[in-house]
Amino acid sequence: MKKFGMLTQILIGFVLAIVLGAIFGPKIAVVQPLGDLFLRLIKFIVVPLVLASLVTGITSLNNVNKLLSIGGKTIAYFMATTFMAVVIGLVVGFAISPGKGLDIEMPTQNAEKAEIPGTIDTILNIVPVNPFESLSTGNILQIIFVAIAFGIAITAVGEKAKPLASFFDALALVMYKITGVIMKFAPIGIFGILAPIVGNYGLEVLMPLLKVILAVAIACAIQLLVTYSIAVRTMGKMSPITFLKGIAPAGVFAFTTASSSATLPISIRNTEENLGVSKEVSSFVLPLGSTINMDGSAIYQGIAVVFIAQFFNVDLTFANIVTVVLMSILVSIGAAGVPGAGLIMLTMVLQSVNLPLEGIALVAAIDRILDMFRTSVNVMGDASAAVVVQNLENKKKSA
Repeated sequence: MKKFGMLTQILIGFVLAIVLGAIFGPKIAVVQPLGDLFLRLIKFIVVPLVLASLVTGITSLNNVNKLLSIGGKTIAYFMATTFMAVVIGLVVGFAISPGKGLDIEMPTQNAEKAEIPGTIDTILNIVPVNPFESLSTGNILQIIFVAIAFGIAITAVGEKAKPLASFFDALALVMYKITGVIMKFAPIGIFGILAPIVGNYGLEVLMPLLKVILAVAIACAIQLLVTYSIAVRTMGKMSPITFLKGIAPAGVFAFTTASSSATLPISIRNTEENLGVSKEVSSFVLPLGSTINMDGSAIYQGIAVVFIAQFFNVDLTFANIVTVVLMSILVSIGAAGVPGAGLIMLTMVLQSVNLPLEGIALVAAIDRILDMFRTSVNVMGDASAAVVVQNLENKKKSA
């Protein structure tokens, strides 16, 4: 396998998982411990890697104004691409009409109402009461706050805080090294994760909702091949082919694991080594993106709302559509980058336009498959942001 590149190895594991999963069915679950072990290894490095790399990135800036500049550009980019994502989702949803003429038995389970956090609560939840608890629970958004606070304080203290800056710099290097070793087992891990999923999902589950899966896949492809490609070409000054090839390993891994947080170490490595993004940019943009940038989820919200409205014969007004767009953008902020977050977000969006929450049960059966598509887009969107912000910062330097 050494003669193959990492992307080729991952694709081989990916294809083998699909083929053997389809052949052996549920029996292929015997390989699941391989996937579970790999996921545990990835999650093991996420928290220290995010903390160390982000602190190091901020201290390397030596300028709070530069941090604000990078942060402002990043958030503006995330908002713009999320808006495009939900619009694309709605357009594809209306074009394919996945809920029209659908004759399936309504599941009996009911979805619980999700409480929509207010803006003040969302902001307050970013600030941890106990930073050690944030680290132990893996709350990425709060860890980002801790890292920014440490990074700014270390920069402000100056010479006396250099030993602490050196500690985080060394910790980051150690975590990059551990990440490199773990990534050598990625093809085996992906095989162990994906094969049981393929084995457990039969065609009897997928066929009635095939149009929903198709709509999400098409919308995600449009977001990737149009929105991101145009962005990296025009604002990032990078060939879309170079971008797609460079971030492909992280995209495939995200598709398999359906977790933005678990993919974060691979995303950081790909953007730095393959796309030429500096550590100071990647260490800030990517952790932030894994938490608040949910373009794939926004696509899913748009399509799912259209699907559920059509299934229940509810006509969406223009005001409803505008509400869906705004709510999809708002609920993405602070949503956890873990499997299943999409259903929670969907509950909030459905409530905002008074659609039956029971409709969630319709897509729950295929949520894991849809999660794979949307997470892959989320991760690639984060990488496109890093490329764009990097080029804009380089322009600012040369100006």
